[in-house]
Amino acid sequence: MGLGFRLFVRPLLAVMDSEKAHARSLFMLRIQSSSFIGRFFLRALYSPHELPQRCLDLDFSNPLGLAAGMDKKGEALKGWESMGFGFIEMGGITMLEQQGNPKPRMFRSSPHQGLINRMGFNNPGSEKTQKRLLKSLNRGGLPKVPLLINIGKSKDTPLEKASADYATTVACLNGFADAFVINVSSPNTPGLRKLQSGDELKKIIEACQLKNERQIPLLVKVSPDLSDDDLATVVQVAQESGCAGIVATNTTTSRPDEGKIMSQEGGLSGKPLNDLSTQMIRKIADLTDGNWPIIGVGGICDAEDAWQKIINGASLIQIYSTLVFNGPSSIKDIVNGLKKRLKDEGLSSLNEAVGLARM
Repeated sequence: MGLGFRLFVRPLLAVMDSEKAHARSLFMLRIQSSSFIGRFFLRALYSPHELPQRCLDLDFSNPLGLAAGMDKKGEALKGWESMGFGFIEMGGITMLEQQGNPKPRMFRSSPHQGLINRMGFNNPGSEKTQKRLLKSLNRGGLPKVPLLINIGKSKDTPLEKASADYATTVACLNGFADAFVINVSSPNTPGLRKLQSGDELKKIIEACQLKNERQIPLLVKVSPDLSDDDLATVVQVAQESGCAGIVATNTTTSRPDEGKIMSQEGGLSGKPLNDLSTQMIRKIADLTDGNWPIIGVGGICDAEDAWQKIINGASLIQIYSTLVFNGPSSIKDIVNGLKKRLKDEGLSSLNEAVGLARM
């Protein structure tokens, strides 16, 4: 953890409302990354060594990405790139603009290094997001690293019309994404997880494929709370419908113990999710014989957590909560730690480590 973050930034953030702290941190990053000098200092402070990875027919300078939810609107894309992320997932974006659930709706539990949120897909909607990204593109503000866009269902759209909702967002943002992540697993939109069932998921994927003019990769993001049978169904349907891979996992509705924060409704991310998401990655890798790309996310706090995700089957990994609790130096610590681990294990590339625990 960076000394400056530990001594100065984290104590300040700890006394703020979680959502306000998030917004202020994002604002500061956007301002700092708006200039060449600001981006230079971000790279100097946080950018890790290169650890190349090829996945989803895309090239990554390293396997570590920013998870969805941290930068919903894509406000600081150049900032995340300058800090050293190998890829960025923005969103979730829905067809319609929506304010999300009532506040407060984000809660920190420092003893658990966990976050609970019930944001409810607060976002500007697909049309406004299209305009924002077009403006960024014209100003040279889109990142050079792969950009994934997480898409969800608008709250006011009935479940039976969900496929059209997702497909409209794909059509609207197809010119900006390197891949889309179909989010049917957030616990914060009523009924959304029902869309993980075979028939409903198939409709959504097929509708998105029809609007996917550039034929960029589509992935499905799954819940860590799925039963083994339901997970097998999701994997089978997603593969048969042409999805390029899977993101495992979203937040969990389970709790490690009781308490004031842990009693809050919403999805739990951070350290308590780590083992559960790693188990899901292993199950998916076993179901697909390790031949289907998995992006592993959930509870990664250090290089060892990341290593466990990779050797159990993840080709790429993502972080969110550890940025809140450990600061941006986590990026360098995790990537450089992985590179050292590869050397210690006598491996020459990251792909040699993917699924190693299954062999």
